[in-house]
Parts: sequence; structure tokens; C-alpha cells
Amino acid sequence: MKITQAEYVISAVGPAQYPVDGLPEIALAGRSNVGKSSFINKILNRRNLVRTSEKPGKTQKLNYFIVNHAFYFVDVPGYGYAKVSKKDKEAWGRMLETYFSEREPLKAVVQLVDLRHPPSKEDIQMHDYLAYFGHPVITVATKSDKVPRSKHQKHKQIIKKALGLQADDPFLIFSSLNGTGKDEAWQALEPYLH
Repeated sequence: MKITQAEYVISAVGPAQYPVDGLPEIALAGRSNVGKSSFINKILNRRNLVRTSEKPGKTQKLNYFIVNHAFYFVDVPGYGYAKVSKKDKEAWGRMLETYFSEREPLKAVVQLVDLRHPPSKEDIQMHDYLAYFGHPVITVATKSDKVPRSKHQKHKQIIKKALGLQADDPFLIFSSLNGTGKDEAWQALEPYLH
């Protein structure tokens, strides 16, 4: 995929702020420190389009980025670590439920998990949640540069088993450091971008 344009559009908290142009949307979901921002920057060949943060849980809204004037990446709040109040967590929950259950242009979800660790309870819940709403899910295991290549297959199997992935469910290994998996990610996304 040749990226000619990529820019931040809006941080939305509800349907009133969602873009109304009907372009396809790809949501990106994952634990707070799984590397969502780095994934977006790498796949779009941008250094700082999405600010990466040392503090997990910085994304608290649905952050829309338009790509090639043709589709959106929607960065959803990370789950897991964020040190936020119960009230804030409940508000996020409602915001995400509204988005995942009602958003017509949402075509697929990229769920990022950390290749180094078995999926967390929250990873499994999120996967089940997306399946419940019937969204196609592309599972991306990040930080592959931190796992010896000889162990990739073993870690991959642990993740697939924990998430209950079928043989034909899209799953790829990714590194925002060296670009491993970038082309495969675009191949997996391609059917949902039109």
C-alpha cells in the first residue's frame, strides 16, 4: 500500500462527533502498552503521526486518522493498565459499546497483542467481545523483535490457542522496530478498505 496522505482528524467520544462521509473504518484495539501508536506510525510510514507515550492509557477517546483520503484508522482506548477512575472506565465501556455495536462504516478490527506474553484476561475478553458483534478481527502480535525468531512459532501457538483462533483467522507477527509484518498487515487489511 502506497501511503500518500495520513492525518489526524478528530478525537470523538460519541456518534455526534464521528465523521459522516461513510468511508471505511478500521479500528485498532489492544492493551494500553501493546504498541498501538507505534504500529500505526510504522504501517503509515510516519514518525510521529500518533504520539507514543511512556504512560499507558493516554488514549481516552476514539482517535480518527484519515489515510489516502480513502479510509480511517480509529485508535480506540487501550484496556488493562490505565490508571483511571471506575467512573471513567464505565464511560469508556459505554463509548466503545456504542461504537462497536452501531458503527456502520466499521469494517474490521486489528487487535494487537504482545508476542512476548500469553494473552491477558482483557485480551481474551476483547476478542470475545468483537466476535459477539461479528466484526472481522485481524490479530497482530507486536514486539516480535524482542522474541528470538526460533521461538516465534511457539509464542504464536500459545496466543492462537488462548484466543480460540481458527486456522484461517488472520494472524501476523509484527515489529514496529524493523517493519516485520508490515506488508502482511496491509494484505490482511486490503479487503476491508473499499
